[in-house]
Amino acid sequence: MTMTTFPHRLWTLLLGCTTALILIGGASPSHAQAVACMVTGEPITDYDIEQRSKLDFISTHKQPVRQDVINELIDEKVKIREAKKFGVDPSSSDIEQSYAAMSARMRITPDQLTKSLESQGIRSDTLKSRIKADMVWGSLVRGRYKESLQVGEKDVDEKAKSEGDDAQRAEAFEYKMQPIVLIVPRGSAAAAIETRQKEAEALRARVQTCADANALFKSMQNAAIRETVTKTSADIPPVLRELLDKTPIGHLTPPEVTKQGVEMVALCARNPTKIDTPKKKEIRDKMFVQKYEAKSKSYLQDIRKAAMIECR
Repeated sequence: MTMTTFPHRLWTLLLGCTTALILIGGASPSHAQAVACMVTGEPITDYDIEQRSKLDFISTHKQPVRQDVINELIDEKVKIREAKKFGVDPSSSDIEQSYAAMSARMRITPDQLTKSLESQGIRSDTLKSRIKADMVWGSLVRGRYKESLQVGEKDVDEKAKSEGDDAQRAEAFEYKMQPIVLIVPRGSAAAAIETRQKEAEALRARVQTCADANALFKSMQNAAIRETVTKTSADIPPVLRELLDKTPIGHLTPPEVTKQGVEMVALCARNPTKIDTPKKKEIRDKMFVQKYEAKSKSYLQDIRKAAMIECR
C-alpha cells in the first residue's frame, strides 16, 4: 500500500486531535475507537474496520483480511474526495433512495434491511457509506472518460465474427407490444386466479389485432392495457423473446400469473432491425466492462498516490 510518510511527532499529534474530536463529537463509548489510518485528514477508526469487516463477511461468507478491509476503506475515502472535486456529491436522499432500491431487490423494506443488519452487529450507515462510494465513483469514471470508454462497432463486429458465423447471422427484431393485465386482488384464493386464467385464454381467442385488444380491454372492468412499448431483441430476456417469436402479429401471448394478476402481451409488430443482436449486445457489454475496469483501476492508483495516507 502506498503511504505518504509523516514526521512521527506530527502523526502522533494528528491522531490525538482526531481521537479527541471523535469523542467530543458525541460518539457513544462503545464506538469510540483508536484511529487506524488518516486519509488526507480524514480518519479511519478501528470501529470502521470492524464494521466493514462484518459487512464484507455477510456479503462474501468469508472472513476478510484486515489489511484488505483497510485498503477498501482508504479507496472509498479517496474516491469520494476526488468525486467532490468534480461536483459529484450525492445528497442523503440520493443515498436513501439507493438503499431503498437495494432492499427492494432483496424483496424487503428499508426498515427490514436495517434491522437485519443490526441483528448482525452492523449499522446501516456502514452499508450506506459503501453505496455512496460506489455511486460517486461510477458517475465520475463514466463522466470523465466517456469518450475513451466507448466501444466501436468495428471492434464488436470483429469479436462477433471471431466467435463464429452464428453471431453474425443471428437476426434481430424490433417488437412493438402492449402489456395487458387482468387484475387479481392480492390474497385471492387459488380458485379465483384459475378462473381469471381461463378468462384470459378465452379472450386470447377473440383478439386478432392490437385494435381488437384496445377496444376489448379498455372497456373491461378489473383489466388494463398499457401504452405501446418498443423493445429490440437485445433488450428482451431469451424466454420472452422466444415466446414473442412464436406469437402471430396482433395476437396475445399465453397468460402468466404475476403479483398484479394475470398478464399477457399483445404483439403489435415484429420487424427486422440492424440494431444489436443479443449476442452483439453481450459482446459490447463485456468490452465496456473491461474498458471501465481498466480505467477505474488506473485512475484509482493515480489518486491514491496523490493522497496523503498514513496508517499506524
